[in-house]
Amino acid sequence: MLSDTIAAVSTAVGEGGIAIIRVSGPDSITQVAPLFRSRIPLTESESHTVHYGHIVSPGNGEIMEEVLVTVMRAPRSFTTEDVVEISTHGGVISVRRVMDVLLQQQIRLAEPGEFTKRAFLGGRIDLSQAEAVIDLIRSKSDRAFSVALKQVKGSLSQRIGSLRQSLLELLAHIEVNIDYPEHDVELLTAEYIKDKSREVMEGIDRLLKTATQGKILREGITTAIVGRPNVGKSSLLNALAQENKAIVTDIPGTTRDVIEEFVTINNIPLKLLDTAGIRETMDVVEKIGVERSKAAVGEADLILLVLNAGEPLHEDELTLMEQIHGRQVLCIMNKMDLPSQLDKSVLLQYFDESAIVSMSVLKEEGLDLLEEAISGLFFGGKLDSGDLTYVSNVRHIALLKQAHKSLQDAYEAAEQLVPIDMIQIDVRLAWEQLGEIVGDTAADSLLDQIFSQFCLGK
Repeated sequence: MLSDTIAAVSTAVGEGGIAIIRVSGPDSITQVAPLFRSRIPLTESESHTVHYGHIVSPGNGEIMEEVLVTVMRAPRSFTTEDVVEISTHGGVISVRRVMDVLLQQQIRLAEPGEFTKRAFLGGRIDLSQAEAVIDLIRSKSDRAFSVALKQVKGSLSQRIGSLRQSLLELLAHIEVNIDYPEHDVELLTAEYIKDKSREVMEGIDRLLKTATQGKILREGITTAIVGRPNVGKSSLLNALAQENKAIVTDIPGTTRDVIEEFVTINNIPLKLLDTAGIRETMDVVEKIGVERSKAAVGEADLILLVLNAGEPLHEDELTLMEQIHGRQVLCIMNKMDLPSQLDKSVLLQYFDESAIVSMSVLKEEGLDLLEEAISGLFFGGKLDSGDLTYVSNVRHIALLKQAHKSLQDAYEAAEQLVPIDMIQIDVRLAWEQLGEIVGDTAADSLLDQIFSQFCLGK
């Protein structure tokens, strides 16, 4: 329903300077007005103005909280509806007292993502822009934030809109040919279909080329730090995170489970997994940790294999190198401050020279070399500094591939001079598939699924 009024807390729960409660709906101003005591009645306030006052109980007029209230009248608001934002003192009790009186005014609690959904239904943003809002909130690096911000502004929408316009022109040409066949030549129409299909497919290809980079920016590179106990895995995690996230001791088996931490290296987000030392053990708890470590290795995009340069290679390490051979791996010869006993020639049988990094985490030496090696594996050491229109959403990537396949079918059919009313089916399908990216042809069930991923109050 778009006729009712919704409310939710838009700031994080807990203590803080302020908390913001957002209220949206066609009657939001008139519903909040009886609860707000101020010099100027809320119903007489101009749009985009802020007012000082108090929230009072609707029953006895008791002051519930001291607040600032911002009024944004339709359609000049995020949801395109009348919006009231109430800034209270940041605290659980304060927020609860204000929410309690709001919910007594036939205002209901908003569902996750409902404010953004109303912005979409009101035509302020399309579906790809709405999904970019999630990416904006979840950004793990400045680069990811910049990409999401540009998509919120409509960079991807414009690309998709341009491709769909080309297909619309093609569909119009086909319709004219079907309705008035005497005014066209079938061979010329087939050539036009091939040209237009090729043009749009090339545009889709350009977008899909950004998919790998975009997905990494959006989700990060899942990076497993693996090796035997006491080789420096947890110390490496702490060094990359620049924080003591993992417990470090000389006791083998200290790390019993997989520890996760997000870091950013040269604007590339990494989801670091510090794993339990991989070895044979009779300890039941440690054995579970080792099994989880092996599972993490299987799921990782990048593996950081940490070895102790002060010891000869162990049989467990040789087995592990066999298992990860051919994967995206950086081999780290740690503890280079100790006399070296590790035979590097054995490592070169499994890894390229460029994939082997010598360092001492304890002495903080070689960390820059590791960061350069990691960034060098992805995007050739740097991200494209030009166009920030990356395709990162799995749903968008799948739809682009489907549209490309539909146009490829149309192109091949035109080459074989298949009747154009049959070709029209594939062209229209591609147009609809691209439209699903921006929400023009999206089903209600898809919309519910997408907006349910949002946090409450957004």
